[in-house]
Amino acid sequence: MCLATVFLQPSELQPETILVDEPELGLHPYAITVLASLIRTAEKQVIVSTQSVELLNEFDVEDVIVVDRMQGNSSLRRLGRQELEGWLEDYSLGELWKKNVLGGRPLR
Repeated sequence: MCLATVFLQPSELQPETILVDEPELGLHPYAITVLASLIRTAEKQVIVSTQSVELLNEFDVEDVIVVDRMQGNSSLRRLGRQELEGWLEDYSLGELWKKNVLGGRPLR
């Protein structure tokens, strides 16, 4: 309900940037699809951190920034459609993330 309230309020009442950490927690799988729709239609900048394959699958390559931890620092990298072109013919973004093609996985 809180997430719906944030994303459905009038644009002039929303902050310039909306940050949401793991919004998929506790949601029914169908509700993740609804949430993604709300995020995509937001008129403000939305930054979401997630570990959800289902939520990642709701977005396009251009929407995703992968964060990797390198030598104690965070490295942010926007995905490129060209580098994933062959992969996306057979796999979803979530599947590519699970296969560690995208990065963004914890170090062991």
